[in-house]
Amino acid sequence: MRIAGGLWRNRTLKVPKTGVRPTSDKVRQAIFNMLNARGAVEDAVVLDAFCGSGALGLEALSQGAASCVMWDKSPQSIRTTKENIADLQAENVTCQLQNATAVGMRPDMQAPFTLVFLDPPYERGLITQALDVLQAGGWLADECMLVLEMATDETPDLSGLNIQQEKIYGDTKVILVQITPV
Repeated sequence: MRIAGGLWRNRTLKVPKTGVRPTSDKVRQAIFNMLNARGAVEDAVVLDAFCGSGALGLEALSQGAASCVMWDKSPQSIRTTKENIADLQAENVTCQLQNATAVGMRPDMQAPFTLVFLDPPYERGLITQALDVLQAGGWLADECMLVLEMATDETPDLSGLNIQQEKIYGDTKVILVQITPV
């Protein structure tokens, strides 16, 4: 797996040996084309909530995001993500062993996220759970852009979100949504 664009274009990333389903290079490139067309990456405060290898968050940093927080509840995924961060000598990135469906309130020192990637294991309802927790905890900035990656037959609850675009890539559905200002 490689970084698709930006500062670290074509740099190789490690992937955990088990328990992850990395976003393909083709799908990642399509996602970033959609985001860059909307100006959503440059200077973004990013959350990669089910980071796996960290590919989505690192791609965002490579393409101009200001900072990134990466969470995963798998110690193996966190180890691999930290290795990728070190290999790229990435800055302004934090990697934490954290369950994205069980976070509390956003600490004051953490700026609200302006770009969020939710790419959890498929068919478990984790997108809806994570959205609920992130919104309730004040983690999402007004007009935050979210990239939701799921199986094609999944239908998360997207109430209160403005669907920007939806694409199918094989067995993967990507939905780009934005928080609707209150």
